[in-house]
Amino acid sequence: MLTLPIDTSVAAVAPDVNAAWSTFLTILGEVGRNALSVAIIIAIAIAVGFVLRLVIRRVVQRIVNSAKSKANVEDTQALERSPLADMRLIQRTRTLGSILQNIINVILVVVVLLLIVGTLSPALLSSLTLLTAAVGAGLGFGAQNIVKDVLNGLFIVAEDQIGIGDVVDTGLASGVVEHVSVRVTQIRDVNGTLWYVRNGEILRIGNMSQGWARAIIDLGVPVDADVPEVETALLTAAQGLAKDPKWRTRIVERPEVWGLESITGDALVIRVVLKTRANAKDDVARELRMRLKAAIEEMGLALPSLESVMPTGPDGARRVRGANPPRTKPNPITGVPPVARGIWRKKNIAGEPADPKDNE
Repeated sequence: MLTLPIDTSVAAVAPDVNAAWSTFLTILGEVGRNALSVAIIIAIAIAVGFVLRLVIRRVVQRIVNSAKSKANVEDTQALERSPLADMRLIQRTRTLGSILQNIINVILVVVVLLLIVGTLSPALLSSLTLLTAAVGAGLGFGAQNIVKDVLNGLFIVAEDQIGIGDVVDTGLASGVVEHVSVRVTQIRDVNGTLWYVRNGEILRIGNMSQGWARAIIDLGVPVDADVPEVETALLTAAQGLAKDPKWRTRIVERPEVWGLESITGDALVIRVVLKTRANAKDDVARELRMRLKAAIEEMGLALPSLESVMPTGPDGARRVRGANPPRTKPNPITGVPPVARGIWRKKNIAGEPADPKDNE
């Protein structure tokens, strides 16, 4: 019987090849499972983000359409003829919608990154906990400005201090608000420059698009002019503007003549004021100046000066309610008894004619 020799080297290599192949298949399967898990996480995040953004857009669109239908208009620009609350509601809703979408994007990115790291290497995620705490403590001082910007931005929008489309003055930039995010507000000035203002740096906001505005015109007339006659002519011209169908929707209250504001060597300055919608102040002021100028020229008087003014400081505070600001009532703590209405009027003595002003 013939016996053939067996190659022991080939027999020894076969188990190693099988072990390597098994290891390769195991690694390949692990990588495939991890890749599938990561793909599922990303797909779920994209789906959740799409659904949340869709919900936000639907809610914003429903609120906007509700305000438009209530005001019986087709576009947002036409809302300037509707109650101001509807326009503010639309501006605030759109601003909150943009901020919520930014917040959703940031949260989804952070959650997806954590889930991917946890899927690929759970041990790495647990070891990153201490590292994250150390890095967070180190970056806490450096990131405090970012946290300040974000918190201030949330309060600005939640309190309806500004909205997209508002004309504002933040002290750092003045113009139209084009975009409000959780960290930066974008403001376009009259020259077209786009300013990026950090929300944390905004200490005060002057919003010129909320509520109403007041056009204040100081008009100079010759020193020898009849002031009551001039005031009557100016008031008539302003009332004609308020009754004009083209302009009456932009005017909030009846025009007023606050009277003789100042006297100079060359002119008597008479102040005329008109309360308008906030976004129509400039247009109404231009038309009012034209009509006041025409009224003065019809009287045959020269026009030394005609300008719009904006009272500031104590003067602006005193005139915020008009020519006759309210007086404070006596403080009960001082012991001053409350006085009845009209107690300071001159009493009628028997036989004396009554003062006609008492019945005004």
